[in-house]
Amino acid sequence: MSSSNSVTVQILDKEYSIICPPEERNNLVSAARYLDGKMREIRSSGKVIGADRIAVMAALNITHEMLHRREDRNDAPASSTTREQVRDLLERVDQALSDDADTKIG
Repeated sequence: MSSSNSVTVQILDKEYSIICPPEERNNLVSAARYLDGKMREIRSSGKVIGADRIAVMAALNITHEMLHRREDRNDAPASSTTREQVRDLLERVDQALSDDADTKIG
């Protein structure tokens, strides 16, 4: 692919140049904006510090949303076990990040 297929997006104040087909540009830009918004929400909560940790929490939250939407549409229902696992994982990551932040602060 040539550089003309490159799209620059900004996520959490950093620019990323991504190569994608022209027909996918709008979807890529929308996805980047959505991710940026989620990451900013997490960062502004003050519970999570560090871009890598914010990215992990955003990915988990977006995955959680996706599983619920999928279930609501009945396209490919997520089992209650999957929902519980994602919910449990979100809680454990949040707790680990809180514990880590307390350790660094205290």
